[in-house]
Amino acid sequence: MSWTRAELEAARALTIPDVLPGPGDPPLRVLFCGINPGLVSAVTGHHFARPGNRFWPVLHRSGFTPRQLRPDEQGELPALGLGITNMVARASARADELTDEEVVAGGMRLRTLVAQHRPRWLAVVGITAYRTAFGARHAAVGPQEGSWDATRVYVLPNPSGLNAHWSVQAMAEEFGRLRALSAADG
Repeated sequence: MSWTRAELEAARALTIPDVLPGPGDPPLRVLFCGINPGLVSAVTGHHFARPGNRFWPVLHRSGFTPRQLRPDEQGELPALGLGITNMVARASARADELTDEEVVAGGMRLRTLVAQHRPRWLAVVGITAYRTAFGARHAAVGPQEGSWDATRVYVLPNPSGLNAHWSVQAMAEEFGRLRALSAADG
């Protein structure tokens, strides 16, 4: 599907709800945290919805899902012990449109969300956003030192098609390391 420029521009005013467990879902094993919704995600109401975003293929290739889900199937994640949120709620065409202040404020909101839902792992998808939000200038992709109460933190590469530094295979391997750690915890 394609959207008009006007529809995409209007999406800048939209936010999308988090994907979190409800009654009857297993405990939250991994909460994936994107940087912020892109305009296509805001228009559709689905996380990682822009064609070319590699989140859904990587999630499957790494073993988190039994098949490759489409963005409009994100509601299936809580039954797998998985959820999605964003550091910043405001939609934009590119993450570099966000201010550092917005990202830091998003980090504070994220700490509150993690305290409420207590996932075993928080997976921040984007090293630069993690560094900015939490003042961790030297953080690298992978598990982070320490935890937030009982929640461990893992930084993953950004699956945006704009992140050419990581291939789908390399991202799937990194996501797979997190999957193995999260499975070992259970």
